[in-house]
Amino acid sequence: MDSPSSLHIAMFPWFAMGHLTPYLHLSNKLAKRGHKISFFIPKKTQTKLEQFNLYPNLITFFPLNVPHVDGLPLGAETTSDVSFSLGPLIMTAMDQTQNQIELLLTQLNPQIIFFDFTFWLPKISQSLGIKSFLYLIVNPATTSYTTSPLRMCEAEKLTEVDLMKPPKGYPISSFNLQFHEAKHLASKRKLEFGSGVLFYDRIFHGLSFADAIGFKGCREIEGSYVDYLQEQFGKPVLLSGPVLPEQPKTFLDEKWGSWLGGFKDGSLVYCALGSEWILKQDQFHELLLGLELTGFPFLAIVKPPIGFETIEDALPEGFKERVKEKGIVHSGWIQQQLILEHSSVGCFVTHCGAGSLTEGLMNSCQMVLLPHLDSDHIINAKIMGRHLKVGVEVKKGEEDGLFTKESVCEAVKIVMDDENEVGREVRINHAKVRSLLLSHGLESACVDTFCEKLQELVR
Repeated sequence: MDSPSSLHIAMFPWFAMGHLTPYLHLSNKLAKRGHKISFFIPKKTQTKLEQFNLYPNLITFFPLNVPHVDGLPLGAETTSDVSFSLGPLIMTAMDQTQNQIELLLTQLNPQIIFFDFTFWLPKISQSLGIKSFLYLIVNPATTSYTTSPLRMCEAEKLTEVDLMKPPKGYPISSFNLQFHEAKHLASKRKLEFGSGVLFYDRIFHGLSFADAIGFKGCREIEGSYVDYLQEQFGKPVLLSGPVLPEQPKTFLDEKWGSWLGGFKDGSLVYCALGSEWILKQDQFHELLLGLELTGFPFLAIVKPPIGFETIEDALPEGFKERVKEKGIVHSGWIQQQLILEHSSVGCFVTHCGAGSLTEGLMNSCQMVLLPHLDSDHIINAKIMGRHLKVGVEVKKGEEDGLFTKESVCEAVKIVMDDENEVGREVRINHAKVRSLLLSHGLESACVDTFCEKLQELVR
């Protein structure tokens, strides 16, 4: 029987594993405190997440039939089922689950529903007397930079040069982007993201009409951006705590454990660019040649470059023979959390996705920041590299945004060199943030406060 203070919360994240998984991590934190969770999920995707449900007595999956949309492969449900360019069609399919969601909400009658990209949800929940809570996977620094009311009011006339600088009142006034990064943000402002709705209009509508807004994080790091957004939107902006992944109950595969165990502590470079970043062949070569140039052993987890079916076919000439067993390039799924915990890993080259950064900060390996050209990854890299100074960003061309083997090698060598002044500063700052995130009681206190604020919201 539920306690008087327990909440019934529905979860409806964007149909991408990088959103579904963090939502489930948060659901586990809430269920641990006795809250009941109804988790809406594409039918065939449910089996991929069931193993991460730590409280099946309190977290119930409700499978959704994802309608077929012309242009999508038959049976496609999430972004992991399609190429990056088809993401907007997955969003269109998700929009077409609206009737299913309304029926589930009517039947289940939760007190609050968490959502991210479904801009139409606040209207439905309001009609049913259910509070809507926009819980974004991107950090508040990114939302503040790209989607504040000041930005959106000027959307039609914003140029690349304008977007190189933050909006008025942004917590870090010296925060500047490179031209190629601002150019990407400008192009994204014209991007239709499902059902003919522009990407930033979709998010801004949610920000404007949800009863409250939430992010992963803690005030010690994100506080100034939360205060900025709360002032801008005039509604509660809550932090759920860092939502650190639970310790895996599995062990590292023998194949990887044995290989990693053959290297000295802190001597190996682990590079992972996420599930959606597919490099062009020239950048693929520059990355691998840069890792080789460092002289350190390395494990690179990357997709075959554009135009290639396999990693083998795309490797630089003579590369495999030169690196032999000292370097491995792999394109499949890997137990990243367990890899990062291995004592031989001394450096993590990351695409700067939110989940990967959290995993990197939790471990003692130093971070090299190679952001994917996506708004939150770009901003994440600046926050980590310039504000918190817990990593070193790979230098890219101002106009073209391309990195070189030399710039990859330079960034790795900085963080791996005990004598380098910048590397020492990064190590000290990383250790401080890691200590904060792992400090006894921090996350628990954050989640408890988050739950109290949710209770206030539904009263």
